[in-house]
Amino acid sequence: MLTSLPALLALTILLGLVHVLLAGALVTRSRGAAWNVGNRDGEAPPVSVHAGRAQRAAANFLETFPFFAAALVCHMAIGQQGSLVVLGAQLYFWARLAYLPIYLVGIPGLRSLVWGVGLIGILILVFALF
Repeated sequence: MLTSLPALLALTILLGLVHVLLAGALVTRSRGAAWNVGNRDGEAPPVSVHAGRAQRAAANFLETFPFFAAALVCHMAIGQQGSLVVLGAQLYFWARLAYLPIYLVGIPGLRSLVWGVGLIGILILVFALF
């Protein structure tokens, strides 16, 4: 299992890129390449259900990632890499990894539960700084 904080941070960054790139690809598939390379002025055409879900999952990732990264970088800066810190980082990473396919498939209750696990990971990291 992953126990290196820099590796967990790097993998989470890559996961964030997957969120953004997948959302972009699905939106482009829905709206077409002309829309993607155009100026995107005016009303945007609707997107497919999965493209919309991917966009919302990416937005949600981008809302939570700064808190995770800030807390994790603080721990790395002060050299605090105990088991509780590793647990918090692992919870966030694995929850965010599970969140995307769960959201794409459309399992609302499970999606919210997994989001909560990621939040617990962030809270562990933050409270371990005290």
